[in-house]
Amino acid sequence: MLFNSLQFLFFFPVVTLIYFLLPHSWRWLHLLIASCIFYMAFIPVYVLILIFTIIIDYIAGIMIAKATGRKRKYYLVMSLIANIGVLSVFKYYNFFINNINDLLHAAHFTTNTLPFLDIILPIGLSFHTFQAMSYTIEVYRGHQQPERHFGIYALYVMFYPQLVAGPIERPQNILHQFHEKKQFNYANATDGLKMMMWGMFKKVVIADRLAKITSPAFNDPHHYSSTGLLMASLFFSFQIYCDFSGYSDIALGAAKIMGFKLMTNFDKPYRSKNVSEFWRRWHISLSTWFRDYLYISLGGNRVSIPRWYFNLFFVFLVSGFWHGANWTFVVWGALHGIYLIFAIITEKARTRLNHGLGLDRYPRLLNVLQMITTFCLVLVAWVFFRANTIHDAFYIIGRLPAALGDIGTWLARGKYSGESFKTLIGFMPVYQLEIQLSFLLIILLQTIEWAQTRKNIPALIRQSPLAVRWAFYYFAVVVIIFFGVFNNHQFIYFQF
Repeated sequence: MLFNSLQFLFFFPVVTLIYFLLPHSWRWLHLLIASCIFYMAFIPVYVLILIFTIIIDYIAGIMIAKATGRKRKYYLVMSLIANIGVLSVFKYYNFFINNINDLLHAAHFTTNTLPFLDIILPIGLSFHTFQAMSYTIEVYRGHQQPERHFGIYALYVMFYPQLVAGPIERPQNILHQFHEKKQFNYANATDGLKMMMWGMFKKVVIADRLAKITSPAFNDPHHYSSTGLLMASLFFSFQIYCDFSGYSDIALGAAKIMGFKLMTNFDKPYRSKNVSEFWRRWHISLSTWFRDYLYISLGGNRVSIPRWYFNLFFVFLVSGFWHGANWTFVVWGALHGIYLIFAIITEKARTRLNHGLGLDRYPRLLNVLQMITTFCLVLVAWVFFRANTIHDAFYIIGRLPAALGDIGTWLARGKYSGESFKTLIGFMPVYQLEIQLSFLLIILLQTIEWAQTRKNIPALIRQSPLAVRWAFYYFAVVVIIFFGVFNNHQFIYFQF
């Protein structure tokens, strides 16, 4: 079930209303059933995969707590194998088989190619798999007591607001909340609705509108001008941000209305001054998951410098592979690893350069330049993330320098007519007005995020007079209805 669907428009208020009407002792069951219905709206039979891993991890958690010595590790390994095994079969089996077949063909083997599995990837499999693994790992480390209530543990994995695309919760944050009795809170309800409205605005008004430009360009890049491809790359950077952070806002808002607090997953990532900061602001639940369970387990930065660089690169390589069974995602992850290592190696040289140019005397200008540089690096990596093939990604990136030259020439001419603009961007299957509106929406998004760094906008709205508040709500709803693209665009991260 999509958050931006008519189904959810009825599902959410009904589930929430029944939740508060029920006695506390029945609420977990109500939410669990609702979560099953929510997930089964996609492919019903795949709920059995969730049930299988839930049973395995529930038993493993109890056995780990009871066991001593090496047996504790055996039960943990059993749980991890079950989860990673399911993920490998459904998400990576065909990828590996395809690459093995290519190698066999390249080596001129005449044997029959290995068979593929005719299966569809269960939606959000990587998310609830990682959330389930965090539970058994935390029990093994002694940071979390095993959950004895099977229904509560199942709800921890299946809680519908964050089931499909996160945030990837830790048991210490969310499990105890399912045991607590929640009372209806007006402030939580209004703040939650505002979060959901903001998330919906980012999804249907910005992200899905940008998709009308980015999807055709990335699916057939050879029919677009250099400037058109640059524009598509720029728009995709904001499309994926608004799409994913919009989902997170809706998830956090829906949970907050019922009194649950989920972890923040985004914190204005495009205001980052370096790639390391970007990953402290982007998909926070995943980046901290890899930090706590993989990076630190490998030794983190408390190792030799070559090993430290390897740890960084390997973690981002795995992160890329987590996102999808395609070499484009692997290269995307590897690029971010290279960015981080290069930043560490050149840190002193960059500091000296900034001092030599006198930029350290103008910290605001330096911050802006650093944010622009970071955004450009991230944009280049996003090309690999979105491109259908490695070849397409390199083709698009190879055209970007020419696009900058074309834009410079266009600006130098000083002729900014509609016809000259159409010539600049080349063939685009959208009207010029659509592109202009997209730019305005991106500027609006950045302006609002800039304002949020200085003022607590939800608090300001809450403290405003009643007439002002309702006028704002009415205006926001009207904007979403009239400017939204309601074609049930699936959220990008559902495929992961």
